[in-house]
Amino acid sequence: MTNSQGMRDLKVFTGNANRALAERIVKHLGIELGALRVDRFADGEVDVQVLESVRGADCYIIQPTCTPVNENLMELLVMMDALRRASAGRITAVIPYYGYARADRKGSPRVPITAKLAANIIAKAGADRIMAMDLHAAQIQGFFDIPLDHLGARGVFLDYFLKNKPKDLVIVSPDVGGVERARKIAARMDAGLVIIDKRRPKRNEAVVYNIIGDVKDKTVIIVDDIVDTAGTLSVVANKVKEQGAQKVMALCTHGVLSRDGVEKVNNSAIEKLFITDTIPEAGRRQSDKIHILTVSHVFADAISRNHDGRSISEMFD
Repeated sequence: MTNSQGMRDLKVFTGNANRALAERIVKHLGIELGALRVDRFADGEVDVQVLESVRGADCYIIQPTCTPVNENLMELLVMMDALRRASAGRITAVIPYYGYARADRKGSPRVPITAKLAANIIAKAGADRIMAMDLHAAQIQGFFDIPLDHLGARGVFLDYFLKNKPKDLVIVSPDVGGVERARKIAARMDAGLVIIDKRRPKRNEAVVYNIIGDVKDKTVIIVDDIVDTAGTLSVVANKVKEQGAQKVMALCTHGVLSRDGVEKVNNSAIEKLFITDTIPEAGRRQSDKIHILTVSHVFADAISRNHDGRSISEMFD
């Protein structure tokens, strides 16, 4: 198999971060996962061996840098180094969830910009290209000095809700930074838009000051990229319910749900929380409120198009 860029053989590998997603992706592609051993030495160091020839091949490593973040990031780096030293033709790091993305600027003195640091390390380890989904901030694309394909889960959510569209619908952005994301979904669903004036007095704590727009007697869908401890999501959900919302749901691409996140969702006004499988499902099944939609076909299509030298942006037209 040869594509327009002269690459032989499409090969897809995965580490231990989210093997289930990788298996779904290769199923869509109609191929098997590449033979790669990812293990640990006795002291915990990552031990990798590529178990098949990759010389000149177009290689993709599927590895979100989710919890445990440092372990999964290190696995990604070592896997790329192994492929590079095995003379892979091109290496694309497929990072469904990009960890360290929230530290994307200096919000206070003497703090790091770890989103940029992680980008530097990944490129240095051997990545020729990056694929990621719904980065926490669009400017992170510019942190990489190599091409980055920024994929979106919006189509997956829209496919579901356009078939099951609620009446009297409004889309809620939980903060000013997410307005553009919420506006695009509202436009596609012919729904109203509500913006939350939210502040963070300290990390992982949110306070709602104002609700800009009308939620009374409406079905509300809160849209965000990440649900971590679910502090913001639960506060916003409870606030719009207090303001007369009839039904409250939420869409979040990345279901981190750390600490007591699942418990907060269970105890909140949220009736349904829709997340994707960019992060493994462990623990998410503790709640009947949480529904997981797969993005495997999105990544499979992007990988196929990239391998064949076709446009990826056309996927989202």
